[in-house]
Amino acid sequence: MYVAVKGGEKAIDSAHDWMAEERRGDPDVAELSVPQIREQLSLAVNRVMAEGSLYDPDLAALAIKQARGDMIEAIFLIRAYRTTLPRFGASLPVETTEMACDRRISATFKDVPGGQVLGPTFDYTHRLLDFALEAEGLEAPEREAGEAAHPRMPRVTEFLNQEGLIQTEPRPDVDTAPRDLTREPLELPAGRPLRLQALSRGDEGFVLSMAYSTQRGYAKNHPFVGELRIGTVPVEVEIPELGFAVEVGEVVLTECETVNQFTGSKLEPAQFTRGYGLVFGQSERKAISMALVDRALRWKELGEDDKGAPAQDEEFVLYHCDNIQATGFLEHIKLPHYVDFQSELELVRRLRRETEGRVQQEAAE
Repeated sequence: MYVAVKGGEKAIDSAHDWMAEERRGDPDVAELSVPQIREQLSLAVNRVMAEGSLYDPDLAALAIKQARGDMIEAIFLIRAYRTTLPRFGASLPVETTEMACDRRISATFKDVPGGQVLGPTFDYTHRLLDFALEAEGLEAPEREAGEAAHPRMPRVTEFLNQEGLIQTEPRPDVDTAPRDLTREPLELPAGRPLRLQALSRGDEGFVLSMAYSTQRGYAKNHPFVGELRIGTVPVEVEIPELGFAVEVGEVVLTECETVNQFTGSKLEPAQFTRGYGLVFGQSERKAISMALVDRALRWKELGEDDKGAPAQDEEFVLYHCDNIQATGFLEHIKLPHYVDFQSELELVRRLRRETEGRVQQEAAE
């Protein structure tokens, strides 16, 4: 046993060395730096921060480099590191209505106060490979004067709310903080704040698939993007010794609010309802998907029928959207299971012997 263990350690060390060589790649090619990843692969960095539940672009970029671009492995690294950090306190809820928007669009109204701000987006590109990017030393295009201005932009859904056409969201109880999913295990049934936490740090591909299923008729409720905004919001912390809140930094967020059909119920008139998504960084695909799934999961509180769709099943969605849990459970089957397999192998052999004996006995009779 001792020889086997030592041999295994040597093999593991060699595998780690080989992986380091593969990570580095051809030594004749310049090595990627963490600042390069942070600045030029920012959407990947944003995803790692969102699903890793830690807003730190430098650490997210380092994790991407260490993981050789494997996003789920990078998210795992960030979550593991997060558990080592001391917790000094909690910030106040951010005010997204005060967001300094780089991008803000609405699919429900053409003309809105503040205007449609296209911002940085792939929406209008031709999806053709740009071989000019292979050239080095290209200068970044200059933005026109005035583009950096960030006027206050009221929420689009406020216009519907003025006529009572959209459901009014209840104000949360400020004295009752929602449970922290990063520190406590998920329990069902989950309230909407906990569901939104799970979706925000859930796997983008899974949440996208659930959202797509609702558009294809499963848990059918036709959504409109009431508003999608990306920008910077200040983060404030209350200092008891001072008696007031102090701004400690800024974070970039993507927020999406969808407007969905609702035929009404015995107690509620026909009106629109909302789906909501909020994610670290620029991650609009994730925010829109999150809003669609959030709305599908609200069927019970809105008095709708359970259509039996996957996106309506709280347990199915919340227990399977976490890519780190899914990866851990899936990848553990590649680790040694010699004893388990030997018992299964012996069982199959015994069953075969019994079957062969029974066949021979029936043939003899």
